[in-house]
Amino acid sequence: MIAFHGLEQKINLGATVGQECMSGIEWESQRVFLAVLRSGSLSGAAKLLGIAQATARRRLDHLEHALGVSLFTRTPQGLTPTAGAQRLIEHVEAMDLAAQTFNRMASSEASMDHGTVRLTCGELLGVEVLPGLLRPFHYEHAGLKLELSISDALEDIARLQSDIAVRLMRPNEADITVRRVGSLRIGIHASARCLERYGNPASLLSLRQRPLIGPDRRSADLRRFVEAGLCDADQHFAIASDHHLAQLAALKAGLGFGLCPTQIAKSHDLIHVLPHDFGFEVDVWIAMHNNLRKINRIAQAFEVLGEQLHQYLCLADQ
Repeated sequence: MIAFHGLEQKINLGATVGQECMSGIEWESQRVFLAVLRSGSLSGAAKLLGIAQATARRRLDHLEHALGVSLFTRTPQGLTPTAGAQRLIEHVEAMDLAAQTFNRMASSEASMDHGTVRLTCGELLGVEVLPGLLRPFHYEHAGLKLELSISDALEDIARLQSDIAVRLMRPNEADITVRRVGSLRIGIHASARCLERYGNPASLLSLRQRPLIGPDRRSADLRRFVEAGLCDADQHFAIASDHHLAQLAALKAGLGFGLCPTQIAKSHDLIHVLPHDFGFEVDVWIAMHNNLRKINRIAQAFEVLGEQLHQYLCLADQ
């Protein structure tokens, strides 16, 4: 790859990038650059773009030759962007966003029964709640492809990484529509088998002497436990996991006492423990980029999912 020198003389990283140096560079080459940034390798970039690795390499070489700079260095961890490449990230991501927006807006008048709606949600709600709420919408629009990105890692809806996001904290990206749909009521729960073995604690103090299910290395979750008054910072957890689905599975298996939204606990016959001594609420938000409101299938999915979530959070709490 071409050695990096003189990037400041080659390109103005402001508004003139697209005018001066990018005019002769194909967008497909820039897409490879972005895909390598996201995947860390040429093979990963090729897989993301659905092209051969040799094609990805050729396009990246073409981009570096056109710019006269080296964009990546090879390390044991993969391809690492050079300082010059890092300064181009914001611009190529903006171009990718513009391309995605163009494609979506071009299909905005298409039938409701065609196209894709991408949803992102955390693991617990995404597995335990979201599929059931999507059933009516899916049955009515069976031709739509619903992509479910289920992860506690946040996807950037401002950059259109997802069309619709369900989050447990208010989204703060720019140019988005946000709606609070209700709240999860968090309480201490246990299975009947757990209570039969360990007994029903009479207080939080006695609860702390029983096996607790809690976080492993996620300090933010432990901090919430402490701030809510459930335990001290040095609390021993008999079952420790940073995955909320794993904590729920441990609760269902009777391994101990732990936190769970009451709405989800009811569906698994978990028993609410010390309901008058402990509990807090977590707001649930739904969000989408403002530009996507013009796309019928996404706007309708947003409205339907928002209403379904609202009904679930309200009715399940009664």
